[in-house]
Amino acid sequence: MLDIIKAIILGIVEGLTEFLPVSSTGHLILVGELLNFEGDAATTFKIVIQLGAVMAVFVLYFRRYIDILLDLLKFNFRAKKLNAIHMVLAMIPALVAYLIFKKLIKGVLFESPTLVLVGLVIGGILMIVAARAKRRVTAEETDDITYKQAFGIGLFQCLALWPGFSRSGSTISGGLLLGTSQKAAADFTFIISVPVMLGATALDMYDSREYLTSDALVLFLIGFIAAFVVAMIAVVTFLNLIKRLRLEWFALYRFVIAALFYIFVLM
Repeated sequence: MLDIIKAIILGIVEGLTEFLPVSSTGHLILVGELLNFEGDAATTFKIVIQLGAVMAVFVLYFRRYIDILLDLLKFNFRAKKLNAIHMVLAMIPALVAYLIFKKLIKGVLFESPTLVLVGLVIGGILMIVAARAKRRVTAEETDDITYKQAFGIGLFQCLALWPGFSRSGSTISGGLLLGTSQKAAADFTFIISVPVMLGATALDMYDSREYLTSDALVLFLIGFIAAFVVAMIAVVTFLNLIKRLRLEWFALYRFVIAALFYIFVLM
């Protein structure tokens, strides 16, 4: 029963934080530390339940994915429209980096709350720099994003492999630095999250198949459902929030969380 409660709590945390540039993975690691929910199986659980929140994005952007798929089947790759090439270019860097540094990420970064706090702080600094950078906006909407910008955003997404940096925080910051509006960067971030997380989760589940016992699967399912339900409730509000609120406010939140956790838990 205690593990089920922990799974629900972590699912709620994931659903609430996945769409904000505050690092859902970092929050899961810190909350897992507080709940004494750690180890290889716990690491796999924290990754798998992210898929629950990401599925909420799939539901929200379903028509957009169908549009992209239809264009792919028709080999229609118009320059002034978001298409499968944009998504592939944005996905490749992080997936390649994950395959190369997988052992380091899961063996060191996921096991260190201190490194998560470092990621929260450095990621927050990046967000402030990006928000205050005076760059000419060349992509007001997602359909205006170029292939070059998509690949550049994909490179910034590699930073999210460090728990605490935040995938949305890294990619939105990258978008701003590369000339997209915050709205376009946020939309693009959420759209590419589904294939990226599907790929990362599939790889992780294969590598961690020894932990996918019947008992563990029950906890995974509970966490997945909790994350999906909470994310569906929060998604519209949070998507509007991230598109309108300046990144500095999220950076401030990250600094406060990092400081409080360090003072009251790690000291």
